Amino acid sequence: MRRTGLAELPLHVGKAPQWLVSRMIGLARGIVAVIVDEHGRDTFLRRISDPYWFQALGCVLGYDWHSSGVTTVLTGVLKNALEREKLGLAVCGGKGKASKRTPSEVGVVGEELGLSIEDIDRLRYASRMSAKVDNTAIQAGYPLYHHAFFITGDGEWAVVQQGMNTYDRTARRYHWLSEDIEDFVVEPHKAIVGDAKRAAALNMTAQESEGCRKASVDIVREKPAKVGNMLRSMRPAYQRSLKEWMHPTQENGLKAPVLDVLSMPSRMNWTALANAYELQPRNYEELLGMRGIGPATVRGLALISELVYGERPSWKDPVKYSFAYGGKDGVPFPVDRKSMDESVSMLEEAIEKSRLGDRERLSSLRKLRRLVPPDRHV
Repeated sequence: MRRTGLAELPLHVGKAPQWLVSRMIGLARGIVAVIVDEHGRDTFLRRISDPYWFQALGCVLGYDWHSSGVTTVLTGVLKNALEREKLGLAVCGGKGKASKRTPSEVGVVGEELGLSIEDIDRLRYASRMSAKVDNTAIQAGYPLYHHAFFITGDGEWAVVQQGMNTYDRTARRYHWLSEDIEDFVVEPHKAIVGDAKRAAALNMTAQESEGCRKASVDIVREKPAKVGNMLRSMRPAYQRSLKEWMHPTQENGLKAPVLDVLSMPSRMNWTALANAYELQPRNYEELLGMRGIGPATVRGLALISELVYGERPSWKDPVKYSFAYGGKDGVPFPVDRKSMDESVSMLEEAIEKSRLGDRERLSSLRKLRRLVPPDRHV
């Protein structure tokens, strides 16, 4: 009989038990130390920004493989496990209120790693912009609640952050890697992973949104009174609120907001627009980085860009991968064998060479084998 199935990432409540977390920290410390010693810190950053490897590491350490909690627990474990003095590697931020402490933590960690003031400022900017992009420039119904910022003593960085959709209780994870960043607002992600693809999502980071980005900058360089006149001239009398962008549809038995068309927002941050006019941003990155430029303002500017200047933004959901490796029958997509094999091989090597006890090593390898299809022998 053929075995089939699917995997979802439900949002789980509660905390990981301390007995599990303490063991995960010990395992993670040994595995990461070997990876850094054998392959270097940059390789570790590349791996942590790979959704396949990240998920596999969470499984090896013993956490629920299908839960959204893999992201929050695994990054929390790594934050406690990494010995920055020995490895030159650290994690800042975390879940909820901990994410807001990221700038101050970057300062402390940066000094301990011997980074210059300029490097620390650059890292703080990268942390803030990566969060701003995923919270504001991409609007698919997943506001962030978790932000983990990885730093090396060489000044390189990676981001693993996660957003939550409270309507259908699914999560979406965003991966960033510094060496791949050419522009913070144009296709900046290493990967965006989740198990739900939206029919429509505002994506101001897409290549196709370039005209809309430029038009948005041109708009804020105009006097706010002129922007207000454009909005009033376009707004239909029957529209009352920004929520009318959202068209409830049934998904998994729950009502979920799906962004369908550009409609007029009723509220924009006019103070932020006035500041933008005074500062005259040179590009969309500068505009997005300004305080007060939030989701509603970004949507309003996108609306004017389309209706006045004919520059339509992208509504294609940028999610790229499922949390799983794929299915042998090609559903939801073919297995990426190369990525899967690389993940397994590196973790297997790290486990074998780590200073773990025989029992812990055997247990970790068994967990790793669960990720491997029958035709590949570990």
